[in-house]
Amino acid sequence: MNLAEAALIGAGAFAAGAVNSVAGGGTFFSFPALLAVGVPPVVANASNSVSLWPGSLSGAWAYKRELAPLKRYLVPMGLASLAGGVVGGVLLLRTQDSEFARLIPWLLAFATALFAFSPRISALLARWRAGRPATAQGGSAGGWLTQLLVSVYGGFFGAGMGILMMASLAIAGHEDVQEVNAIKNLLSAVIYSVTVVTFIVAGAVSWPHTLLMILTATLGGYWGATVARKVPAVWLRRVVIAVAALLTLHYFMKFY
Repeated sequence: MNLAEAALIGAGAFAAGAVNSVAGGGTFFSFPALLAVGVPPVVANASNSVSLWPGSLSGAWAYKRELAPLKRYLVPMGLASLAGGVVGGVLLLRTQDSEFARLIPWLLAFATALFAFSPRISALLARWRAGRPATAQGGSAGGWLTQLLVSVYGGFFGAGMGILMMASLAIAGHEDVQEVNAIKNLLSAVIYSVTVVTFIVAGAVSWPHTLLMILTATLGGYWGATVARKVPAVWLRRVVIAVAALLTLHYFMKFY
């Protein structure tokens, strides 16, 4: 890395940490920054996942009180996340850079749509489950399979994984927002942890870029939390959506 590349990587990760602490969607800033400085697509995705790992652990720890009564439910869901994360990570490592590059615009478009329409998705799910009996505490085979599929996607790419997981948990019968966030954070931490180990063992991580991103994303997260009261989350969401849409268009033009 030269100084200009380090500045771009640091700015992208700082922005990712800041928007993740308020509105979500940080991957739209950090992942393209890695691509912009010439990091190969597969290594860029693996390095980005590693840089997000500490945040996922701290998010899970913050909800330990809400998670305590759900141990019976979390064990099979955690195993689904573990298995799916391994499969997704291995799929990424077995994908050639040229193949993954052509997938990037489609993956970004999918994640952008999820992020943009997540409030509407949440509202539709709330109406869908109204009057239905809750099944979350005991879990179900359908819920386990859905979590497995979400985890494969999370291990392979990750952007928008949280939205997918919150939707699947709502369908499974979870109604309390704090409970949904708690479970989502824990299962995301499981997915990130197993994919991080997979990527590190495979030697797919660019450590100079990743360590810089961890540092600047942490600073960005702290800064974002301090200014969250001053900037409405809705405006940050609009900025993230606009940036994500422009990046999606850029990569469609670049790779097609």
